[in-house]
This record gives sequence, C-alpha cells and structure tokens, in this order.
Amino acid sequence: MKPYIVYSQLFATEGFLGSHVSVEPGLRYNISLNDNYSNKDTFQFKVGFVLHFYCFLMLVAQILSIRRFFYALKKRFFVIMNWKTYIKNYQSYLKIERGLSRNTIENYSFDIERLCLFLITNKIEVSPIQIGEETVQQFIYEVSKQVNPRSQARIISGLKSFFSYLIFEDYRTDNPLELIETPKTGRKLPDTLSVAEIDRLIAAIDLSTNEGERNRAMLETLYGCGLRVSELVALKISDLFFEEGFIKITGKGNKQRFVPIGDLTQKYIQIYQNSIRTHTAIQKGFEDTLFLNRRGRQLTRAMIFTIIKNLAVKIELNKTISPHTLRHSFATHLLENGADLRSIQLMLGHESITTTEIYVHLDRTFLTQVLNSFHPRK
Repeated sequence: MKPYIVYSQLFATEGFLGSHVSVEPGLRYNISLNDNYSNKDTFQFKVGFVLHFYCFLMLVAQILSIRRFFYALKKRFFVIMNWKTYIKNYQSYLKIERGLSRNTIENYSFDIERLCLFLITNKIEVSPIQIGEETVQQFIYEVSKQVNPRSQARIISGLKSFFSYLIFEDYRTDNPLELIETPKTGRKLPDTLSVAEIDRLIAAIDLSTNEGERNRAMLETLYGCGLRVSELVALKISDLFFEEGFIKITGKGNKQRFVPIGDLTQKYIQIYQNSIRTHTAIQKGFEDTLFLNRRGRQLTRAMIFTIIKNLAVKIELNKTISPHTLRHSFATHLLENGADLRSIQLMLGHESITTTEIYVHLDRTFLTQVLNSFHPRK
C-alpha cells in the first residue's frame, strides 16, 4: 500500500479532511475554496509535516500525562513511607517503654496498616500528623461493615493508642479518635472443657508416631500448667526445674514467672525428651527449644491450633476450641476445687486480678457455696 493512501485513510478516519480536500500522490493534500483542484491559487502543503507535527503534539501530551502520573506516584510513595516511619517508631515505643509482647505489637501495627490501606484505596494523601477526625470516622464506618463489634472495639483501641503516642511525642496536639465511641461488647465468658472431655481429647492422640508423643506432652503441659500457646512454643529445656517442681515461663512483655508442674506432666515431657526429641535432627539455634517440629525447628502457634482442632473433630466434640480453651479449663478446674483467686492469678500470669475474676462467673457451684457459707440468711 502506498504511503499517501495510508495517510488518506488516517485523516478520513480522524475527521481531519473536509469536503474540499483531496489526497494526491507525492505525500501532499490540497485544500481548496472551490472544486477546481487544478487552480494555481490552491493552497498545498506536505502531508509528512502535518503528520509529524500531530505526532509531536501527541508525544508531548503523553509525556505530560506520564509526568503527572509519576508525580502522583511519588507523592503517594512518600505519604506511605511517612506512615511507615511513625509505625516503626511506635513499635519501638511499645516494645521498650511499655514492654509488650511481639504478638501484641503485631496486632497494634496491623490496625494502623489497615488504616493506611484505606487511605491508599480511597486516594487520600495525608500523614499521621495531618489526618483528621472526619477521615478516621470514614475508616471506622467502613470497618464496621466488615468486622464484628468486638474486633471493631479492638481496632479503635489500637488506633487511640497510636495517636496518643503521637501526642506524647509532641507530633500532634489532639487525638482524632477522642470523640469516637467504642462499641459495647459486654464480657464474653471463655469456653471450657470438662475433665472427661480433656481426657478424651488426649486419648485420641495417635501415640504410634513421633509427633503423637510430642502432642501428648504439649497438651498435658497446656492443661497442667495453664500456659498461653506462645509460652508453650517458646518453652526451653533450661526452663524446666523438675526437681523443684516448677517451670520458668516467659510471658507477655517478657515478664517471667514460675509455675508449678505436676508429676504426670513431668512424666510425659520426659518420655518425649528421652525417646523422641533425642532422635530429631535439631537445627542450629533451636538446641534449647523443648517442643520441635519434624524439621528440628520451633513449632508455630498456628500448628498448635491445628493439632487441637483436628483432635476435636476426631472425637466429634461439638465445641469450638483452641489452645486457650485448655488454659481456661485449667483456671476453672482449680477454682472449682477450692483454689483462691490470687494463686490462680499468679499461675496464669495475669497483670490484674480483674482478668482472673472472669473465672468466678464460670463456676456457679463455687458462688453458691460462698453464699451458703457466709450469708446470714441461708
């Protein structure tokens, strides 16, 4: 196809040509005030020049558009990095000054990152110092559509803590969540298992495998000592003081406590140590970790959840349980058998006895005994 035919199609398609325009060989077209194209007064100019000039204009437009795009991208990048800097400083504050655990710090950070994602999605370019109450309210409104009131309350609490930190460091003078009310969630009583249900759960473990012996020792330790799952997976061999009848636990915020350990729990830990763990190829850095996976590394919290949920399905236990259920059961059974609240608080590692008091509400028999024993009208 000849070039001038291509150009004629291009211009005809784009609507550049009028009724008095002709395309001729030689890469030119004629614009005439009449239909006589042979007239010497006919104005003629090169098609190549027009096309090059048109392409040049299009190129300039594209360059300007690209520059605007990269400018917006750069601006958004710096906004994101601004948030990341403040989040990192906040994490250091939570760890060093408030002594919170790694999991708690991650949960606080997740709430702030969720706010950042909302800002990016809605193309709101604002720093933690500049963000206002209205924007935060929009975010809380969107979150309320996606999560239950308890999760919503936790997110609000986490963000309030972050902006309180910014005020504490003199980055801000106000908290944009100050007037936002936390949803009323009430106090949720923890789920517990009976002694018979716990026995069924442990009896369902397949002891013919190496993991079976380990899992039995772990469940006995969770229930026998009332540990958090994070405390269980971090338990060290050097933390075991069986002769004294105690184990040393490093809890939230690296706070340490000594928890008594029963003979039965000691027995199952020693069976695992002597018959299973000694034959495991232990990875470097995990020589002192008590409970290991098949690759010789520390178990994850998620793995403990999976083990317990699978056992619950196996025995057809119609309850939603987790490792924390065994901890709740430990405290409830102690209270049912006459243990005092202060001792349970120390063993669980609760900072406030108010947290421990929730187990009083679980044991209705205990409350009845208190009433019958101490009230003048029996």
